[in-house]
Amino acid sequence: MPRIPIDDVIPALVAIADEVILPRFRALQTGEVEEKSPGEVVTIADREAEVRIAEVMRALLPDAVVIGEEAVADDPALLDVLESDATCWLVDPLDGTQNFVNGSPDFAVMVALVAAGEAVASWMWRPVERIAYVAERGAGAYRDGERQHVSVLADVPALADLSGVVDVPGAVLSRFLTADQRAKLAEIAPSFGGIGSGSKCSGVDYPLIVDGFQRFVRYERLSPWDHAPGTLYLEEAGGCVRRWDGSAYAPGRPGIGLLAASDAATWTLVRDALRPALG
Repeated sequence: MPRIPIDDVIPALVAIADEVILPRFRALQTGEVEEKSPGEVVTIADREAEVRIAEVMRALLPDAVVIGEEAVADDPALLDVLESDATCWLVDPLDGTQNFVNGSPDFAVMVALVAAGEAVASWMWRPVERIAYVAERGAGAYRDGERQHVSVLADVPALADLSGVVDVPGAVLSRFLTADQRAKLAEIAPSFGGIGSGSKCSGVDYPLIVDGFQRFVRYERLSPWDHAPGTLYLEEAGGCVRRWDGSAYAPGRPGIGLLAASDAATWTLVRDALRPALG
């Protein structure tokens, strides 16, 4: 197990966000936004912040490999390191880039430390709201230094079928679903009293489960920098995160389908209810 610089990461993320990201918020210039893949954008803030964060992470743990979202876009082979026993930094310099471009404050700067394929610590910084989320495996989840536990607002209802409305508020990110899956999901949604589409930022959605504002979020794509920080935070707060097939989540395991929930009972309830749409 590497030494975990638990108190050193958030100050670095705050400084970099203040210098590189926030000055461009609602002030992006022509040529500072590019489409890096169909429907997915990257900005000058993403690129510059990743370079700066990587420098700091290397200084904190010189033997650790830094795997950043934008670096992987240029060299996908970097992800192979996650399947080894190496110690790695996962860096998402600007989670919720489209929100950032649109002028929404729902974006975050996120880092996770991975050892032997398992996230052992994570840090999420919300630059506009000035909120810090920190988690360490076996040591708990913290919001601005205060220990957090999942807020469960009501008992999980029994669900024999989909004939009645189940008050389990949550979200399903549908961007990577097929047209048939979206249609089936629309049929099921009324049974939940509606299903949201999420904030489009993992650094927002995972804490919302801990705070009790939603009970679940279902993701299709498993980019490790999107989920390693938030899954650890939720699990350390008492929540439940599993792959769609019920197996444990690990950043280095490829595949699709991830369900995060406030507790194991809610996880099972939601997975079973959504299966007709999502398989």
